[in-house]
Amino acid sequence: MLCIDLKDKKALITGSTRGIGKAVAEFLAKAGAQVVITGRDERKAQEVASSISPSAVGIGMDLSDLDSVKSAYEDLERKLGSVDILVNNAGITKDKLFLRMSLEDWEEVIKVNLTGTFLLTSLAVKGMVKRRWGRIINISSVVGFTGNVGQVNYSATKSALVGFTKSLAKELASRNITVNAIAPGFIETDMTSSLSEEIRKEYLKNIPLQRFGTPEDVAGIVAFLCSPMADYITGEVIHINGGMF
Repeated sequence: MLCIDLKDKKALITGSTRGIGKAVAEFLAKAGAQVVITGRDERKAQEVASSISPSAVGIGMDLSDLDSVKSAYEDLERKLGSVDILVNNAGITKDKLFLRMSLEDWEEVIKVNLTGTFLLTSLAVKGMVKRRWGRIINISSVVGFTGNVGQVNYSATKSALVGFTKSLAKELASRNITVNAIAPGFIETDMTSSLSEEIRKEYLKNIPLQRFGTPEDVAGIVAFLCSPMADYITGEVIHINGGMF
């Protein structure tokens, strides 16, 4: 990894008790940032924080519960101050063919993946504006661009995050706050590990690099976007998918 210095920066990563979020937290901590691990299970978040760095903090935050988001962030701000880096990584799926998808299936995914991101960002950005520095990275998905059978709700939220990113980037640029998105393809996480061997082989046919990505493949780009090397990049979407799109 290139030498990236994020000393004295505080970074909050949602959904960071495992997978991509945890890898991002590890990369940012190695770069010197004080990382904040979040998850629905506060005890698990604290355990992961302890395993990453003595300065890391673990908090419970349920993005489907707007009161939980607000109270958790305000408590964090009282203890540590506002964050400099926000990585909106958390997301859920409620996969189902559209003809069988209920309003509840739709609204639950929207509430976590999109509304939760909106609320947390609106809280975090206030401190960034005051300090005239901030980095916001939103984790979208390749299916936000390609679509995917059974994921109308999930794909819709990941597409919406791109518009959210590009519009917010224009609004905050004058305050030296960059807003970018990353769209991972198929990454080796708990979600993909449950796929059958047959389905995995079928997906690999569409990936020129002939492998699934790793959480570290994504984490490295997040660290880059937080670094001075990316100071002139905002409103962009970086695709990490092995060439499939």
